[in-house]
Amino acid sequence: MSAHAGGIELQDDLNNKVVLPQPAQRIVSLAPSVTELLFSAGAGSKVVAAVDYSDFPEEAKTLPRVGGYTQLDIERILALRPDVVIGWKSGNHPAALEQLRKLNIPVYITETRFLDQIPTTLERFGLMAGTQAQAQQEAEHFRNTLHRLKTQYQHKTPVRVFYQVWNQPLITINRQNLINQVIEACGGQNVFAELNTIAPRIDVEAVLKANPDAIVASGMGIERPEWLDEWLKWPAIKAVKNHQLHFIPPGHIQRQTVRVLLGTERLCQQLEQTRHTMDGQP
Repeated sequence: MSAHAGGIELQDDLNNKVVLPQPAQRIVSLAPSVTELLFSAGAGSKVVAAVDYSDFPEEAKTLPRVGGYTQLDIERILALRPDVVIGWKSGNHPAALEQLRKLNIPVYITETRFLDQIPTTLERFGLMAGTQAQAQQEAEHFRNTLHRLKTQYQHKTPVRVFYQVWNQPLITINRQNLINQVIEACGGQNVFAELNTIAPRIDVEAVLKANPDAIVASGMGIERPEWLDEWLKWPAIKAVKNHQLHFIPPGHIQRQTVRVLLGTERLCQQLEQTRHTMDGQP
């Protein structure tokens, strides 16, 4: 990626070339995580609209809306005259993104599935918005903090983890997921890492068979979900027997943003607690 007298040229996460004649002053974000990363990269003042659920930081709540990430208001986007639209491969409809391209609007597509992509995305957003200094600072802080946590926890005694996204249906994650990388950074082992889909549905019997050392849930809000305590009905599970039912707010672990460092630090501390309960277990 580069910025020069002739403009800005870089590749998005799908290796599409994106060219801007100058730093973008009007940016439309098509994913809540994109909105949050733009603010982290120092480009919040250049975001003229976002999709529903763009709720962090606080300033993002007042941005004009262009629909939900799965159903975009193309006319509204055009009326905003954006210099660039930043989309999300897994969330936005491909036809809508292609329609924007055909209307000669530069489209940058993100697909951030792994921890090391977050600082790179920050740097790219900073380049597009002309806020490289703040973006670089945030990116380096992210890399340094993640390195510190990995150095401290990654090679400790492995903790077998069941990560519960939801209860009905019972949903977990496999290895092709940012959350799996967080678990591994903390020295954990995702008991369902080998399943085929990114967010597979499972049943209680599968959890009983896996017999995890820790159960970690997120839910939908900042409060611990009541359904996490449903596992108390199964005292034979190590995590239940040793009182290792943990909660992390979804915004700290399920969004591909700088806040995932908060979730990583919290999970590492939780798994360290679990290790102390594992001493002497067969």
